Amino acid sequence: MSIVKSKIRTIPDYPTKGILFRDITSLLLDPEGLALTIGTFVDRYANKGITKVAAIEARGFVIGAPVAFQLGVGFIPIRKKGKLPAETVSQEYDLEYGKDIIEIHKDSIQPGDKVLVMDDLIATGGTMIAAVQLLRKLGAEVHEAGVIIDLPDLGGTAKMEKELQVKVFSICEFEGH
Repeated sequence: MSIVKSKIRTIPDYPTKGILFRDITSLLLDPEGLALTIGTFVDRYANKGITKVAAIEARGFVIGAPVAFQLGVGFIPIRKKGKLPAETVSQEYDLEYGKDIIEIHKDSIQPGDKVLVMDDLIATGGTMIAAVQLLRKLGAEVHEAGVIIDLPDLGGTAKMEKELQVKVFSICEFEGH
C-alpha cells in the first residue's frame, strides 16, 4: 500500500552503520496514515473468528491494541522478561548476538482462542517466531501474523510460513536491511 509506505521514514545508519531503520513514528503522526493502517488490518481480520490480538512490545502495541478494540476482542501484551506482574510463560529466542526472552501471562489464552499476532515489522523473524511458539504453548490457534512492514530480504516471513505454517500479512515491504 503505497500511501502507508510513503509515510514511513528511513533513517540511515541507525542503530548501527549500514542499517536502514524503517521508522513508523512518522506514520503514527499522520492521521490519514494511521487510520489507513489500522483500517487495513481491521478490514482484513473482521469476521475471521479472531478472539484475541497478541502484540509484541513495544511498537506492536501501538497497532495491536487499536486493532483489538476495533475487532471487539481482547488484547494480549507480549513483553520482555520480567515486565509482567502475574504468572507468566516464557519463550527464549536468538538475537544476532545472544538470546532474549519474551513472556505472556499464563491466563492470557483460553481453550479455543484464535489469535492474531502483530508487530510493526518483521525482519529475521526471531521475535515473531518466538511469539507464535509462546502462544501455541498455551494452546492458542494462531490465525496469522500481521505487520506494517516486511523486510523480505532478511527472511523472516519465509521462516514463519515454512517452519510454523503461519502466513504473514504485511501492508508494505522494503528491500535491504
